[in-house]
Amino acid sequence: MAKAKGKKAPALKSDKMRVSMKLVTSDVCERCKTPCLRGTEYAARMRESGAVGKGVPCILTRHVSS
Repeated sequence: MAKAKGKKAPALKSDKMRVSMKLVTSDVCERCKTPCLRGTEYAARMRESGAVGKGVPCILTRHVSS
């Protein structure tokens, strides 16, 4: 008997790549040696009066794990 051709098993959640970035506040973005567009825009928004922010993901702290 020949083997039946079936569907390929889907990738498990544990096999996928995970990307994580640190959340940084506006003071960290302002002190950054290599400022990015996202960080400078966030820092500008936080300089306005009454602004409330919880941080922005920093692309420079990107970490990929499998």
